Amino acid sequence: MPHDIIVLNNHIKLIHKQINSPISHLGVLVNVGTRDEEENLNGIAHFVEHVIFKGTTHRKGYQVIRRMEDVGGDLNASTSKEETWFHSSFLSADYQRAIDLLSDIFFNSTFPEKEMAKEKDVVYEEIKYYCDTPSELIFDEIEEQVFQGHPLGRAVLGSKKSVKGIQRDDILAFTRQHYTNPHIVIASVGNISPKKLTSLCNRYFGIHQLEDKPHSRIPFSTYTPKEIVKHKNTNQTHLVMAVPALSLFDNNRHVLMLLTNLLGGQGMNTRLNMTIREKLGLAYTVEANYTPYSDSGLFSIYAGCDNNLWQKCIDLSFKELEKVKTTKLGLMQLHYTRKQFLGQLAIAQESKLNEMLSLGRSTLFYDQVDTTEETIAAIEAITAKQIMEVANQLFIKDNFSTLIYTK
Repeated sequence: MPHDIIVLNNHIKLIHKQINSPISHLGVLVNVGTRDEEENLNGIAHFVEHVIFKGTTHRKGYQVIRRMEDVGGDLNASTSKEETWFHSSFLSADYQRAIDLLSDIFFNSTFPEKEMAKEKDVVYEEIKYYCDTPSELIFDEIEEQVFQGHPLGRAVLGSKKSVKGIQRDDILAFTRQHYTNPHIVIASVGNISPKKLTSLCNRYFGIHQLEDKPHSRIPFSTYTPKEIVKHKNTNQTHLVMAVPALSLFDNNRHVLMLLTNLLGGQGMNTRLNMTIREKLGLAYTVEANYTPYSDSGLFSIYAGCDNNLWQKCIDLSFKELEKVKTTKLGLMQLHYTRKQFLGQLAIAQESKLNEMLSLGRSTLFYDQVDTTEETIAAIEAITAKQIMEVANQLFIKDNFSTLIYTK
């Protein structure tokens, strides 16, 4: 059945799927992320996510933490380049408790300066963790390389220098500017009727009127491919090849998702994995990724390999990209490529938390949620010709940027 998008009294959108389960999930999604920051305040979107839990006008920080955990629930948050999530998983009987708490931290957080100072130290350690983890750091740095000079290239965590400079007034100004009703979606998957959920959300969320400020983002338009080699004291070479890709609103985004999965998705039978790992044993991890943004995207291939073999991994990766550009999938190949992708989507949706996050994103960016039948139909309609066309559009060797960490 189609999902109904409900509009609260203050125009915040609510998307809900009712299920018969003892566990429920509720989240608040905001259309704001790293690309919306001022350059000198890089990391503020992520820092807000940290300090928003440190106390409200109604609760001390420890009361915020204990509110859901005392009843076995979970309270969490995440930040990306274009979105910020606050969400909770809990026993279905505690729906009102979760809605009350999420609305309290969302609208009434006080951002105490003493807690901000402590939390900056926590973020510094988080930055150090990523710097000590090359397989994580390389993805931040390839985006900085591809989107150089553009807000999409900024690291989500920021730097120690930029985080250190964030003041309480900066946080208040940032949230006033970006945490506005048209850019907020509440998503829910759980055991509660739409009528009761709407009533509770209007009671706790719908009473708050936030300024309706326009969302202005600098479009990404200028790209220069580069190859960078960084010498690091690592036991293996980490490499990423990347190129700008299709946006969230491109009609061919599902084609690229399918193509990415064929090349280097979750399965062991992907083309890159079969060639680089299974056949030749050159890498433990090799994968392809596609991240869409509102006006651009990024396609990448990552591998971790022996320090003397990284060029061979790059050459083999380009060879596989050339194959999908020049050789059309046969009927059975296309059938199993679609079937594998649809199966993975279905398994991912087994996690009701993942499903809640997916509902929120679809509502935020597309103002609709496709039914399972519509999603299957869209994937089944993809043709071998479309896959070749997208491959030829994007996989131009000279357009790829490469980042290599090696000794």
